[in-house]
Amino acid sequence: MVLSGRVAVVDDDANTLRAISRLLRVCGFEISGFASAEEFLDSGTVGHATCVIIDVYLTGMSGIELRLRLSALNPSLPVIFMTGAVDDATREEALAAGCAAFLRKPVEGRVLLDAIKQAR
Repeated sequence: MVLSGRVAVVDDDANTLRAISRLLRVCGFEISGFASAEEFLDSGTVGHATCVIIDVYLTGMSGIELRLRLSALNPSLPVIFMTGAVDDATREEALAAGCAAFLRKPVEGRVLLDAIKQAR
């Protein structure tokens, strides 16, 4: 499956960030990877991304806080949340913040690609 667009991935787990970035590059996406929400916001990438994949639980600003900031900067930017710790309260908070998808880690490649296609 070859897709296109610029996807930003924000995850403080280096292995997850590397694996998702590699998968998406192979599928034709331009990837920008960030280890924190603050790094992403400072990068100038927000206006160029066609989709953002965010870990819910980041060091520093949380993924949900980042989504709320992104809503003010670019309300139509699709956000996909990922987390290894799924509970109803977190899921509800993520959905209320306005995510296109809420995925459990580890995420299967096909599931992530389908979520990106649907989000855009």
